[in-house]
Amino acid sequence: MPSIPFSLSSTCRPIGEHAILAAAELILSKKLKRLGKINNPTDAAEFLRARLGGLMHEEFHVMWLDNAHRILDCQRLFNGTIDGASVHPREVVRAALQINAAAAIFAHNHPSGVAEPSSADRTLTQELRDALRLVGVRVVDHLIIGAECVSLAERGLM
Repeated sequence: MPSIPFSLSSTCRPIGEHAILAAAELILSKKLKRLGKINNPTDAAEFLRARLGGLMHEEFHVMWLDNAHRILDCQRLFNGTIDGASVHPREVVRAALQINAAAAIFAHNHPSGVAEPSSADRTLTQELRDALRLVGVRVVDHLIIGAECVSLAERGLM
């Protein structure tokens, strides 16, 4: 069993939550790179849940994929507040073109813990899908991270 890391201070207290989440993200990132390819929403959800699940503000991330759904990158594109993030389709399209992506998986968190998609989430997904379609990038899914992870594709909302 691995030991729990401690800081080197006179009080020997455990490392902070942020460091633990960063370490978990690194482990899952390495797993995704070994996996190399996204075959279903669960493959991406595990990594994105570790990345976004503990945040107290909204963030919007995109996992960029090539034609075979191999992972090119995962980028945080927008930061928000406790109940929203402004997402600009122009910037999403620009990021897709810069990385030469063929497909995308969107993800954002709901700090409230309730992962139920809002009407704004569904509208944004449609706007981004339409914008990216113009430049030949497919939208595979939009994951909403809360206490659980909801896939809009699995719910038939894409």
